[in-house]
Amino acid sequence: MKKTIRDLFLIARKDLLEFSRDKMRLFSFFLMPVFMMIMVGFIFPSENALKNACIGVADNDQSRYSRSFLKMIEAAKTSDGEKIFKIEHYDSLTALKEAIKTHEINGAIYIPEGFSTKLEENTQAELIVVEDQANPQASQIFTQVLTRMVDGYSKQISLQKLSLSLKQPPSMLEAIVEPVKAKITGIVKGNYNYFEFVAPGIIAMIVMTAVLTGLAASIAREKEIGTLDGILISPVNRLSIVLGKAVAQAVRGLIQGTIVLILAIFLFGVKINGSILLVFLILILGIFSFVGFGILVSASAAEQETATQILFMFQFPMLFLSGVFFPISMMPAFMQAISKIIPLTYAIEALRKVIVLGGGIDSVKNEILILTAFGVVATSISVPLFKRMITR
Repeated sequence: MKKTIRDLFLIARKDLLEFSRDKMRLFSFFLMPVFMMIMVGFIFPSENALKNACIGVADNDQSRYSRSFLKMIEAAKTSDGEKIFKIEHYDSLTALKEAIKTHEINGAIYIPEGFSTKLEENTQAELIVVEDQANPQASQIFTQVLTRMVDGYSKQISLQKLSLSLKQPPSMLEAIVEPVKAKITGIVKGNYNYFEFVAPGIIAMIVMTAVLTGLAASIAREKEIGTLDGILISPVNRLSIVLGKAVAQAVRGLIQGTIVLILAIFLFGVKINGSILLVFLILILGIFSFVGFGILVSASAAEQETATQILFMFQFPMLFLSGVFFPISMMPAFMQAISKIIPLTYAIEALRKVIVLGGGIDSVKNEILILTAFGVVATSISVPLFKRMITR
């Protein structure tokens, strides 16, 4: 047993030293997670991403009501104090739509003639918000912000009218205008954004990709160039070879996972609300759950290119089926069933519970057990098959 463990670490050390000597591979190893995080982090817009968003306005009413509403929009600011909208004026709804088509503006508001007349006659007035359907993500945030502002302005007018009618201050009449108010609260303090949902998935995905591609390069490449034969004829236990290569890839995966975690914290403000040690435990178990599959594919492939293609064929669907970018609960039933047999699903779910919700060991014990079971079963199958395949 002692010799097996010693040989295991010697194999892992050999693989890591060999990897570190290839400067281009080392450069891409560190660049890939940085590039991935920067790319993903900036493509998902948030409300704060609407800083100085160019909005078109056509005020065909030219009344005190329309002017006060536009003044409110112009004064709107993000949570970090930046102005949300930069207003460009147009003369018609048609002109607004044409400006959106040519990307002069990100969206528009049209105030029709007679807007103030309807308000004064106590009939419902209408504002038209024109969205840019070519950019649905940003448009959704844009529309949500404007809708909230319209609702707030509508409530303000209601309070003013009731105050004049009942001769009571607006503060006393607020409960009549809005008898029920929703108070939104989360499990942890602070504002939540979509990137915090994505970040744990990106971390798990990069670690998984690093391990699988690393195993393909390590085992299939050594088979292809013949160096694996030299290891096999040495007095080294086959189990030590398998575990040594797995440990080397686990180290590489954890390094890339750490890089992604640091970037998420310092570049995009992601908070680790739970234990950082628990995060790394989940990553290690996630690696363990994939190692067996990677060994099996790499050992069975005659060439590195073949192993890489096979692994990519499985990796790509996992990005969508395991909930990296989209909640599994929103998928069709048959896709949800498939996601339950993918270990990456449980690694991502556990990371979200710890990083986003601040969960402890009790909240992720089911995921830990499932990942451990995946790893035990996959390794138990792959190690004997590895021995058989490399001695053929």
